[in-house]
Amino acid sequence: MRNVTLFRDALFGAHENGPGHPERPERLAAIDEMLARVPFNDHLVDRAAPDATADQIARIHEPEYIERMRGSAGSDRTYLDPDTSANRHTYAAAVRAAGAAVAAVDLAVCGEAPASFVLARPPGHHAEKNHAMGFCIFNNVAIGALHAVEHHHLERVAIIDWDVHHGNGTMHSLYDRKEVLYISLHQYPHYPGTGSHDEIGSGDGEGYTLNLPLGPGLGDVDYLTLFRDIIVPVLDEYRPELLLVSAGFDAHRDDPLADMALTDDAFRSMTHALRAVADRHAKGRLIHLLEGGYNLHALASGVRTVLEAMAADEFDLTPFDSLPEPDSHIRSVERSLKRTFSPFWLSLR
Repeated sequence: MRNVTLFRDALFGAHENGPGHPERPERLAAIDEMLARVPFNDHLVDRAAPDATADQIARIHEPEYIERMRGSAGSDRTYLDPDTSANRHTYAAAVRAAGAAVAAVDLAVCGEAPASFVLARPPGHHAEKNHAMGFCIFNNVAIGALHAVEHHHLERVAIIDWDVHHGNGTMHSLYDRKEVLYISLHQYPHYPGTGSHDEIGSGDGEGYTLNLPLGPGLGDVDYLTLFRDIIVPVLDEYRPELLLVSAGFDAHRDDPLADMALTDDAFRSMTHALRAVADRHAKGRLIHLLEGGYNLHALASGVRTVLEAMAADEFDLTPFDSLPEPDSHIRSVERSLKRTFSPFWLSLR
């Protein structure tokens, strides 16, 4: 098996949103408990998560918002939006979560650790430039992507967001950038209400935002069909130098905050497909960053499945070879996407 680098930190468990909140420290505790038992533990390499610098965070977030969050460290509870709050440790945890994303990019680009999983809280993909949202404080994946572009001078970074909720903050932060291709599969209409197929980017970034809005109740075959027919062809055409995954596990059939029906098999196959793309174009550079997932058992099992797929000696693409016909809704989604994106991507014509 190959080694996979993990970024974990006790500080990530010190952030909490208040009693009864679904995005809770127990999420990481469940993952840690699982990791202590996996038979491939010797191939999981822990690295310390550093703090992000102010400049690194400011590539995405406005200075005034960063200062507001810094100020939250002086209060036992700061309410940031209807779903999101901060305690005294939240700012420090968010700075370190962003720093872990940056460090994972550094290790991947230099070739020391091409495969890693950032197991951080708070999550990031809903965080907008000037406010927290949807349990998210700083947009870890977007900060990592722009670090790759502006510090390491990569020209093509891909973000694949399979969290069940659309990554509004990631999309808005990178909407006019062609150096970052953003692809999202998400339940729609559903929180946060963004992510229609006609949100395609603007200016230089037009055509570099691909939203795949999906109705509820879809399962493994439906997601894998979209990977085979849409996502992998576009990625192969784009030829990313680095792949980042907003890895939420709330599309799992047991998750309480959404209505999808994925099993661990889907997360395994999606990871193998992205490994193949990373090997073809990105020197194997593939970084997962934890987003949602609120059933503790499903979350831990999904993370284990992805790590096992990342560490396997070979990637297995056989599940894509004989997919049955997906839900009819998937064919409608594909037709809409091809109409919208055929001017931008030869693979969708």
